[in-house]
Amino acid sequence: MPSICLRTIREEHASLAAVLHSLRLMLDQGPGDEPAAFFDVMRAMLFYIDEFPERQHHPKESQWLFPKVAERSSQAAEVIAQLDRDHDGGEAAVRELQHLLLGWELMGDARREAFALALERYIRFYLEHMRLEETVVLPAAQETLLPDDWAAIDAAFASNTNPLAPGKPRDAAYDRLFTRIVMRAPSPIGLG
Repeated sequence: MPSICLRTIREEHASLAAVLHSLRLMLDQGPGDEPAAFFDVMRAMLFYIDEFPERQHHPKESQWLFPKVAERSSQAAEVIAQLDRDHDGGEAAVRELQHLLLGWELMGDARREAFALALERYIRFYLEHMRLEETVVLPAAQETLLPDDWAAIDAAFASNTNPLAPGKPRDAAYDRLFTRIVMRAPSPIGLG
């Protein structure tokens, strides 16, 4: 039986990659004739990253999955130490993006380039972070973790309520956020 943890992490990574891709597409398109809608959906997507991956996904990886894998796989332990450092700085990085976006919105196009450069760095960083998790940590987990380990880790991840994961029941508290992103963001995350 596939692990709830592994399936959840992969689904959440796919959702996050779609949001990152949509942020890049939105940036490339720019605010056009609808700056209020543009900045609204950009803020919503950054809020999603701050609210969900930073506050739910990463803490569970760092608390439940990473320690067990590092304990059992010395080869993965070094990568896990780097991933934990990434997690420690993740909230500050997304908050900086939120601030730079607000600066662009309130201060005008003179602030666009700073946001664009920071967003591109963040996207590269985050895609690499997820790649390391999926190519080093998850395979090491599959090779080394025991059934009791999986039971505890799966129980922790079973409560995740990613508002953008397909086929998952959504937490009602996230419905407004989900609707705002899906209705205004470009494909692959939205209909806009």
